[in-house]
Amino acid sequence: MEKNVLSYAEIALDYGVMGLLILMSIVTLWLFIERMMFYSTVRVDDYDNRDKLEMDLTDNISVISVIGSNAPYVGLLGTVIGIMLAFYTMGDTGAVDAKKIMLGLAMALKATAMGLIVAMPAIVVYTLLLRKVEKILTVFDIKQDKQSK
Repeated sequence: MEKNVLSYAEIALDYGVMGLLILMSIVTLWLFIERMMFYSTVRVDDYDNRDKLEMDLTDNISVISVIGSNAPYVGLLGTVIGIMLAFYTMGDTGAVDAKKIMLGLAMALKATAMGLIVAMPAIVVYTLLLRKVEKILTVFDIKQDKQSK
């Protein structure tokens, strides 16, 4: 029974946590590409209401923000699981083998690294998209000011 729990935890770490982080990375990239394609085709002349334009421009970028802010926590969860596995294995065997401990801890820390690798580009992408939204809204405001004069 204990070996089943241990093997399940290893599978959860490798496929669950890492798979989730890879999925988060793919979603971020997909949403970034989709938003940039939309921004390149948006025509501010088609909008008569700034709020409607802003709603269309900011569609789905909050998902990127959520991914960027939560990816490190998913990585940390993987690290905690990995460290628990390393200590459990060490306690189960009853021997303290420095090589096994270091290998287990190194494998656990890969989840934290992966979480950071997903989070940092997501935050950069989110910031770039927000800046693009601001620029398009400024163009809309300038056109509205010219029309009102």
